[in-house]
Amino acid sequence: MAGFANRHLDDDIVARARRGDMRAHELIYREFGAPVYSLLARMTGSRATADDLLQDTFIEVIRSIDRFRGDASLATWIRKIAVSKCLMHMRSAWSNRATLFRDLGEDHPAVQPSVAGGQALAQVHIDLESALARLSDTSRIVVILHDIEGYTHAEIAAQMGKTVSFSKSQLARAHRRLRDALETGHRDAAAGSGAAS
Repeated sequence: MAGFANRHLDDDIVARARRGDMRAHELIYREFGAPVYSLLARMTGSRATADDLLQDTFIEVIRSIDRFRGDASLATWIRKIAVSKCLMHMRSAWSNRATLFRDLGEDHPAVQPSVAGGQALAQVHIDLESALARLSDTSRIVVILHDIEGYTHAEIAAQMGKTVSFSKSQLARAHRRLRDALETGHRDAAAGSGAAS
């Protein structure tokens, strides 16, 4: 649950949110807004779309908080709403005309390294994001949900209305494409640095 790990609010805040307490709603947004945005930006590849879906997600969270039963953590529940909103968007007719993963700038959280480690780590992270950008929308979503967010193939299949074998095959193909893209990028970089010497 990348970004959502160790995020927790007291049961009292959730109870107040259920009663319509706007301060409790704000606390929920402050705690979970950044990880939701990061997830949506990675899934859609678009800042503008992530902004819209972030808003849609938290409108749904506030509207539905009285139905939150506590069977899973609040973080898991909010993440599920965000993924659902994103998948609905990806299925929409408007989305089919949109260009995804094209407006991310270098300063966007989705292309920043998540841990310190110098220039090499930053380059690997950017190379991976670039390789992810070249995947189809479906493959990219499966990779992000499985490899980054920790969803099982059964959960992905249920979210996407597909079979478990579809999820597994999408992931295997995506991994092959990512490996090929990264290897090609590294070979090109090595050839470029050799020519510059």
